[in-house]
Amino acid sequence: MGAARTSTRRRAVPWLVLALWIAVLAIASPFASKLADVQRDRAVDYLPASADSTQVARIEDRLPGGEATEMVVVYHRDGGLTAGDRATAAGQIERIAGAHRLTGEPQGIPSRDGTTLMYPVASTEPGQDEKARDALVGDVRDIARGGDGLSVDVGGPGALATDAAEVYNSLDGPLLYTTAAVVALLLILIYRSPFLWLVPLAVAGLADYLSLGVAYGLNQGFGTSVSGQSSGIMTILVFGAGTDYALLLVSRYREELRRIERPYDAMAAALKGCGPAVLASSGTVAAGLLCLLAADLNSSRGMGPLGTVGVLCALAAMLTLLPAILVLLGRRVFWPLVPRYGSTPKARRSLFTAMGGSAGRRPLTVLAAGAVLLGALALGAFNLPGSLKQEDSFTSKPEAVAAMETLAGAYPERGTQPISVITPEERADQTLASIRATRGVDSAREGRTGDGWTEISVLATAPPQSAGETATIEALRDELDGSYVGGASAEQIDLKDTNARDRLVVVPIVLLSVLLILVALLRSIVAPLILVAAVVAVWGAALGIGGLVFGPLFGFEGTDPGLGLLSFVFLVALGVDYGIFLMHRMREECLNGAEPGSAALTALRTTGGVIASAGLVLAATFAVLTSMPLVPLVELGFVIAVGVLLDTFLVRTYLVTSASVALGRRVWWPGRLSRAPEPPVPPREPERVSVSAH
Repeated sequence: MGAARTSTRRRAVPWLVLALWIAVLAIASPFASKLADVQRDRAVDYLPASADSTQVARIEDRLPGGEATEMVVVYHRDGGLTAGDRATAAGQIERIAGAHRLTGEPQGIPSRDGTTLMYPVASTEPGQDEKARDALVGDVRDIARGGDGLSVDVGGPGALATDAAEVYNSLDGPLLYTTAAVVALLLILIYRSPFLWLVPLAVAGLADYLSLGVAYGLNQGFGTSVSGQSSGIMTILVFGAGTDYALLLVSRYREELRRIERPYDAMAAALKGCGPAVLASSGTVAAGLLCLLAADLNSSRGMGPLGTVGVLCALAAMLTLLPAILVLLGRRVFWPLVPRYGSTPKARRSLFTAMGGSAGRRPLTVLAAGAVLLGALALGAFNLPGSLKQEDSFTSKPEAVAAMETLAGAYPERGTQPISVITPEERADQTLASIRATRGVDSAREGRTGDGWTEISVLATAPPQSAGETATIEALRDELDGSYVGGASAEQIDLKDTNARDRLVVVPIVLLSVLLILVALLRSIVAPLILVAAVVAVWGAALGIGGLVFGPLFGFEGTDPGLGLLSFVFLVALGVDYGIFLMHRMREECLNGAEPGSAALTALRTTGGVIASAGLVLAATFAVLTSMPLVPLVELGFVIAVGVLLDTFLVRTYLVTSASVALGRRVWWPGRLSRAPEPPVPPREPERVSVSAH
């Protein structure tokens, strides 16, 4: 009876897990589809509340009519505008004014060479409603049309925000499908099975769907910021980290099926064997990502919880749903390479055995050569281009960027993008006079007044986001005490400054938290220091490679200000993840009596293949970002993918292994494994007793 009950329970547990997941997904389903509705991708949404630009946006929303959507309608003909072109422009602007509530009457500003006519247009109709803003920009573009050599483009901050939102909204589908396709291809190559690859891929897809619902709950319950970048990274982490955990579990499960007859018992043994390492590694990644909560930038701070949600949903799915499905499918899911009970896998000379052998013979030489190589690559970071401008953020040029380029060529003597100044109402005249007296200001005019504040629109003499305009904005902020200076260009300055502050704060917190976790896990100080130093070196080398290719090869005009911080957090968290797998096995071998040198080589031989497969999958998932139409995503995906590959095939294989061999038992200092085992005590000889005859 006991055996029958045990057998029934074994059959029931996988079905219960499956039913539980169906219930959880059913609960999450209504919320998963709503995540896109709370996604915000305006520059001001990324900024902290203390930033000048944020204050300007909030006060403008309280002015009569609310926040204004600013656009510039640009009419251009290469040979010079004709009288008919000007009449067409005036008629179209009149139609726009009749169809929408504009702030002031649009005035045409001709260029000196007569080729271009621009009409600044602003409306308070949309307020902070991004869908209404997009509809307004679309309607203006429908009205303002050219032809017969006359080009018409709608630019300005409002149009640029609409184009950016369109790109971000278009990412969800392609990003998911491309990531799934890449992971599927790699799993087919790794498993060499027509069926097995489907299981972890489907489980990762369900984990991604669950993460969308949880992320929406965080937004509604705690106000967590959601951007197109953070939701995209969350999907990448679910598939990348989830597939890594699946590779480790399936590899151990296959091994246990050769020793244990029943799939249920084999899976239980596999979970017992690799579960602690997977839990420890995922916990380290989550802790590293949560350090982003210390960032001031809303987009970075929101990415921490969303990334953590992705990792934890992947972990939950791969340690519960995946085992249940594999047990229900039985051994046949591995066809044609079915692991038979009692069989022994074919002995092969592993590539990692050869690589580990070379590291073991000359550990100091390998360590020095690797350090020099990483250091040389890191020097390429000095070649990174400067800060990325808004118009350079797209890999393909949208209409708003085309308008900005036309304006930059036709109006070199003046700014074409307004700077917004918000000043107390009682000091408006004084502030206006101070603005006009500021060096670099072309013109300034007073706008709306309300709620104790007055809006002043300023045009600089320098082009948008140039060094000259930046100097003008900084001069205005220095001279206008009690006023706020914002607008599109000011937002980019605030983004850069906030990112610089966040790097100084978040990087030490990440290093300290990861180091403390590793010390607790490995019962050592030296081994964690080696792992942390290795991942920092990988980050520097990956950034250096980016510096060598972003400008010369990819043609990028700048680097996203958040690249350094985000790539650091992800590479440190994910790199340490693989280090835990290697060091955990090394420690296990040492506990079983192996010498540290042989333990390091054994750990590399036994885990190298799985770690290499996991690294390839993770690098490939982040490399998917390089196919996206936004330069910040391309740069981030490239640096992380390159860093993961360096970590997997150079640092983990050669440098960590050679350092462990060279240090010997000292790698586990001050833990008990760092002390040489006491020599065995020889057995005592029995005392001789003399017996005398009487």
